[in-house]
Amino acid sequence: MERVTSILNHPLFVEYMQRNYIAETDRVYCRHNLQHSIDVARVAYVMALEEGLPIRKDVIYATGLLHDIGRWKEYVDGISHAKASADLAEEILVDSEFERAEIDLILDAIRNHRKNGRRDTPLSVIIFRSDKVSRLCLECNEIEDCNRFSKGDKPKLIY
Repeated sequence: MERVTSILNHPLFVEYMQRNYIAETDRVYCRHNLQHSIDVARVAYVMALEEGLPIRKDVIYATGLLHDIGRWKEYVDGISHAKASADLAEEILVDSEFERAEIDLILDAIRNHRKNGRRDTPLSVIIFRSDKVSRLCLECNEIEDCNRFSKGDKPKLIY
């Protein structure tokens, strides 16, 4: 997991997570912080183990950590944070010594982790799913106004 540690210590990763923090200072709903990113990575890893998927642990963790790093750009520029995150992640992945094929796989999963994204690889499937089920909605004070539960659905603890 040395490459994952490299991501966590990368100056751009630290900067982008700080930008997310600043952009979401007044946000009452779930935030796109380090805790969320780690939760997505952990849940995706459990899914991969449960489903017997042959995906390296550090590839899953890299994807989970980087999937929302461009959220601040959505607030500032109005562009999709999935696209922004993939664009910002590439340099970090190169610097963290991921191979080109791994980078392409990770960027694809980041780019497609939203509802309207296509999920053509097992990694993109588990990142999409883990992003949705990793939230602690049961603790949220804003659940009544959250669009995730606008149809009267109730949160469930899955992982």
